[in-house]
Amino acid sequence: MADPARAARMAQRIKVIVAEALRRRVKDPRLEAVTVTDARVTNDLQHATVYYTVLGDADEQVATRNALESARGVLRSEVGRNITARLTPTLEFVPDEIPVNASHLEELLRTAKERDAEVAAIAQGAVFAGEADPYRKPGAEADAEEGDDNSLSEDTEGGARN
Repeated sequence: MADPARAARMAQRIKVIVAEALRRRVKDPRLEAVTVTDARVTNDLQHATVYYTVLGDADEQVATRNALESARGVLRSEVGRNITARLTPTLEFVPDEIPVNASHLEELLRTAKERDAEVAAIAQGAVFAGEADPYRKPGAEADAEEGDDNSLSEDTEGGARN
């Protein structure tokens, strides 16, 4: 087993090699809009996963996936020629979902900002439902207790009269 630092360095190198090979060596027009975004290599250095993005609609993305699968052998030979490892790792191409997720997050943030603005606009002209200060004040507390005692004494006096 190789250490993870070596696998990370090899992944970075494979990313550069594949991007350069796609630009210079592979002459497929379906691969012109491909951007290699990341690469990951297993710790045993046997398998490499290359992440890519494609500008365009779903048809162009499917065509790009097929073109990468057909160019896999050429790209693997380029990787084998340019890295210093005993074995050349197998290549797997995976579409990168980060741009899709980022646009989804931006849309959610935009919606939240709009809702915050609506709530702020509603709160601008709002008034309290009851009193401005609904809590008892220290001086009013003594008055309330005296009023309660008077009503209680009146009841007991009234009960004695009957």
